[in-house]
Amino acid sequence: MPVCKFHRVNLLSLAADMLKTMKSPEPIPHPSLLNRLSQYFFRGLITFLPLAITVYVLVLFITWTERTAMQMLRPLTGEFYLPGLGIALGALVILALGALMSMRTTGKLLSFIELPFTNLPVVKSIYSSLKNFADYFAPHEQDAQQVVLLKMPGHELSTVGLVTRQNMKGLPKGLAELDDQVAVYLPMGYMIGGYTVFVPRSWTTPVDMSVEEAMRLALIAFMASNKS
Repeated sequence: MPVCKFHRVNLLSLAADMLKTMKSPEPIPHPSLLNRLSQYFFRGLITFLPLAITVYVLVLFITWTERTAMQMLRPLTGEFYLPGLGIALGALVILALGALMSMRTTGKLLSFIELPFTNLPVVKSIYSSLKNFADYFAPHEQDAQQVVLLKMPGHELSTVGLVTRQNMKGLPKGLAELDDQVAVYLPMGYMIGGYTVFVPRSWTTPVDMSVEEAMRLALIAFMASNKS
C-alpha cells in the first residue's frame, strides 16, 4: 500500500508539472484602433480621389469654354448670355474640326500646321507620342483594336496586350518581311512605360474586353477591388 501511495503522489506531481509547463495558446492579434482608422482613411481617399479629379477637370473645362464663349459673344449679344452656350459651341467646334479632318483636302493643311510640332526636338517626341496614342483609340476597323492574351508555347506565363498592327505592310525593310505576325503592345502597371513585341499570330488569344477597359486595368496593374 505505501508503494502505491508513493506512485500516486509522483503521478500527481508529474501532472502538475506538465500543466505548469504547458503554454496557453497565443491570442489572435486584433488590429488596433489606429490601424483600423488608417485603413478607413486610405479606403476613403482612394474612393474620393478619382471622383474629385474627374469633377475638377470637368469644372475646368466647363469654366474655360463658358469664359471663352462669353468673351466671343459679348460684342454681338451685349449683356445677354445663355448659360451652357460655351459647352454647346465647344462641341460644335470639335464636330466641325472632326469633319474637316475627315476630308482628304485638309490633310496637307494639317501637315503644314504640324510642322512646328514635328520638327522641334523635344516637342516632336511629346507631340508624336500623344498623337499616336490618341490615334490608337480613334475609330478604326473593328479587328484593328483587339485585346489579346499573349502566351509563348511551352510556357505557363501569359500577359495581356493590345494588338497595334495586324500586318507589317508599310514598315521598313526587315520588319515588312515578318509574315503572319502581329505587333502587340504590352503596357506596364501605372503607365510607367511598355513594350511592343512582334510575335506569331498563333501566340495570341483574343480576349472579350474593350481597349479602354484593358488600359484601365493595366493602369492599376489588374489590382482586384474589394467588391470582387
